[in-house]
Amino acid sequence: MFRYLITGVTALAVVAILPEGAISQGIWPLIKREQLRIEFRDPSSLPSVYVSETAAPPTVADFQDREQLPVSLDEAIRIALEQSEVVRALAGNLAVSSGRTIYDPAIAATAIDEARATFDPALSANHTWSQSEPPVAVPDPVDPTRTRFGGTKTDGYELSLDASQTNLSGGTGRLQFRTGPLRFSPGVFPLNPQNRHSTEVSYTQPLLQGAGVAANRVPIVLARIDAERSFFQFRDSIQELVRGVIEAYWALVFARTDVWARRIQVEQGQASYNREKARLPELSNVADVAQAETALARFRANLIAAESSVLQREAALRNILGIAPAEPPEYVPTTPPTTEPLEFDWNEIVRLAEQRRPDLIELKLILEADRHRLLLSRNQARPRLDAFALYRWNGLEGRMPSGSRTATTGDAFTDWTLGVNFSVPMLLRRERSGVRSSELLIARDTANLQQGIHAVRHQLAFDLRNLVQFYAQYKAFRIARKAAKVNLERQFAAYRTGNPVLFLNVLQAITDWGNSVSQEAQALTRYNTELADLERDTGTILETHAIWMHEDRFCSLGPQWLWKQHRAYPRAIRPGTNQTRYPESKEASENFFDLDDYPRRTRETTDSGEKSNDSNRAETESQRGTDGMADHAEANSPTPGLIYPPSMRKRHFDSAASDR
Repeated sequence: MFRYLITGVTALAVVAILPEGAISQGIWPLIKREQLRIEFRDPSSLPSVYVSETAAPPTVADFQDREQLPVSLDEAIRIALEQSEVVRALAGNLAVSSGRTIYDPAIAATAIDEARATFDPALSANHTWSQSEPPVAVPDPVDPTRTRFGGTKTDGYELSLDASQTNLSGGTGRLQFRTGPLRFSPGVFPLNPQNRHSTEVSYTQPLLQGAGVAANRVPIVLARIDAERSFFQFRDSIQELVRGVIEAYWALVFARTDVWARRIQVEQGQASYNREKARLPELSNVADVAQAETALARFRANLIAAESSVLQREAALRNILGIAPAEPPEYVPTTPPTTEPLEFDWNEIVRLAEQRRPDLIELKLILEADRHRLLLSRNQARPRLDAFALYRWNGLEGRMPSGSRTATTGDAFTDWTLGVNFSVPMLLRRERSGVRSSELLIARDTANLQQGIHAVRHQLAFDLRNLVQFYAQYKAFRIARKAAKVNLERQFAAYRTGNPVLFLNVLQAITDWGNSVSQEAQALTRYNTELADLERDTGTILETHAIWMHEDRFCSLGPQWLWKQHRAYPRAIRPGTNQTRYPESKEASENFFDLDDYPRRTRETTDSGEKSNDSNRAETESQRGTDGMADHAEANSPTPGLIYPPSMRKRHFDSAASDR
């Protein structure tokens, strides 16, 4: 027997010290080698992800020949919300992941049930089978000088059933039942087999540390607060998504308007170059032709840059909407920008932001969690004083040597115990440091909340300054556009009639007019974007677009699995669709900037020479008479409806009525 044992131990030792590569990666060898190198798999061995094939993205080479798809701002927001499984945020010309998904709040909510599980009843059942036969040395009755070995074999079985539950006051109740049949051999015993059994009821109640409903509910409250924080973080990311869609949309409107202005510049520059080239060598000089050619090349380069900007802005809009780079081929915005000035009550806007901004709400939740942690820390700093009570019913039954069975009565043999247990660390150093840490956390997070309100106040001031600035710039650039148009037309008239005029002034007039159109569109689109920024910074951008959160659920086995096999637990928080807020239009958004209102030459030039064009002259005169059309459009332009308190709303609408 000993030889076989030595052989087995030797074989086990050999397997234990074998190199890891000698046998398959599993439980062997028992003693693993140290990790002396970096192990990595070939990337091709990793699971592949399906990537669908799409068309190549558009470039400036095929800018003109693209299929168009009209899209309103409300529709763009709706598409982004439908594709928000992973919430995106706009970052320049790119859209990046915000780090938030629709699953985050549901994941955080699972911690609530984990904290509640402490107070769920627990049931345990233990089964034990045993056999014992210890040897005993006794004198030999035949020969007292010798010793004989004997012993009693005991076969046993023990069953222990235990049910316990901790309540919110900190007490723990327990019900326990034990039974243990025993059989002895050889020999004669008073009871064989016999069965000892007992039923025990006990309760332990903390009186100082661990006592109280408020202190014991702290883990549940903290889990709830964490779930709320996750929800408001998700809500904050959705607000940024909507704001990013609006910014990308108006940036595309500006880029398309800028392309139109640069095309007109190219047309005007081409006409000027053709005229100067046709006048050589009698009426023009080589320097003017070179200047015209240089300006034309610059206008064309600016047009290419503007077309590239349109493609980049389209790509940014597709990206934040969750659409492939080339689907659809070309987005055509159809929502006109608003030109209505914004009136506001400063203090009410600040109070609105204090109530609705998700980041401030999160700071308030953090401060609330700190106060609950302080409550728990103070409870843990108390001495441990527990009251204990136990009552037990004991019983014994079995078979007598006569063969009949006997048993004790139910309450003949009982035990009871009452006690009070006290313990306390001599200095309470750890407990007092926990209280001090909780108090300092409250002070720190209170300061962070005040700093958050301070920063929000400055951010709102920045937004309001920008709103006033962009609106004033829009008005100024609109006047500049009209003046640049008149200047360019007069330069053309003098240039056509042969009056002395510097050709450089003509080129500068073309440049000034194109820049004024672009600057006007940029100021107005930035004003509309800043309106969304103000809604974002007051925390009301979802309400103003009528966006609400809908909770998805899925069926899962829950605590009541014995009776109800399908429990609906939250799986995801999805934003609902938005309602129509912005005015609908069948025209492209850039048409709001009066694309037909541009300087027209009264005489068209070609490579072969000049020819009069009376119809263009008449059209130019008619355009001069319709310069006020844009102002009329401004008066009728709708205003996005921010959620303001009644006094702010009345002031805003009264201002709009007075403007009308």
